[in-house]
Amino acid sequence: MSKEYRKKGSNFEHYFTVKPGSKLKERETTVELLGLNYTFVIPSSVFGFRKGVDKATEILIKNVLLDGKTLLDLGCGFGIIGIVIKRMHPETRVFLSDINERAVRYAKMNAKRYNLDVDVRQGDGFECWEAMRFDQVLCNPPFAAGKAVWRKMIEDTYAHLITGGTLQTVAYHNKGGKSLEKEMERVFSNVTEIVKKSGIRVYLSRKI
Repeated sequence: MSKEYRKKGSNFEHYFTVKPGSKLKERETTVELLGLNYTFVIPSSVFGFRKGVDKATEILIKNVLLDGKTLLDLGCGFGIIGIVIKRMHPETRVFLSDINERAVRYAKMNAKRYNLDVDVRQGDGFECWEAMRFDQVLCNPPFAAGKAVWRKMIEDTYAHLITGGTLQTVAYHNKGGKSLEKEMERVFSNVTEIVKKSGIRVYLSRKI
């Protein structure tokens, strides 16, 4: 994510902060997804700390169209998307990354709880995946980081997908989703709403 949002020296700190400076606190949350129970530890300054698993992420997980052998959970937070996918589909090579070093540390810890072989890295967007090309990228975009950030994530995703690869995102349609849908259409020249539920949409674009 853009350095524009790394506001060092101020009191502002959000889940897209690179090195959170706030006192570390932990929250444990338990959720059932796709018939299995999960317990995650979520640290402060990481998305989900205040409310646990958000509805949009849950809907994305339950409606992923799995297609391919490699999958990246981009902006993974505490790791929920990649962890659930890997546990349900152990044959899939799953990668996770986030700009927030605290998120990465806890994503690794949460994956270890379930003995999952996943590759978790810290990086700004795709900077830690420069040589990689994926079959799928999943993302719950960080709208709070600003339009420039999530637009770049979409553009960079296109460059890091194989031909035929897909980007699947989730958003509240009237709270950023409409803009997200238009941007995916602009970059990929196609976009489909694969889920409509409770004001939430899951969007899919394919690199052709």
